[in-house]
Amino acid sequence: MRCVIANYAFDLTANEVKEAMSGVKPEPITGPSVRIGRRDYPVKQVGAVITRQDRRDFTAGEVVRAMKRLGFVCAPAPAAAPTEAATLDPFAAAAAALGSPTNG
Repeated sequence: MRCVIANYAFDLTANEVKEAMSGVKPEPITGPSVRIGRRDYPVKQVGAVITRQDRRDFTAGEVVRAMKRLGFVCAPAPAAAPTEAATLDPFAAAAAALGSPTNG
């Protein structure tokens, strides 16, 4: 299937992508990801491997679109875990930041 990534046309098949990614260790996922086989890879890592281009030359959206067209399952970026201060009310967060007064 013809896919355009970073203004370059690539003729890719799902099997070619699987072969290119076989033996490649997945990096930690911080953005969108794609499932290839039983592993989840960051889309930028997959794009860099299959196009042999620098990751700054293409967007994650271009790779996601191409991978979906090839039949791979893509997932959005993981949600950020709430911080402890975000779970407290504003007064409790301020008290935690400033320290509680000691009784005495």
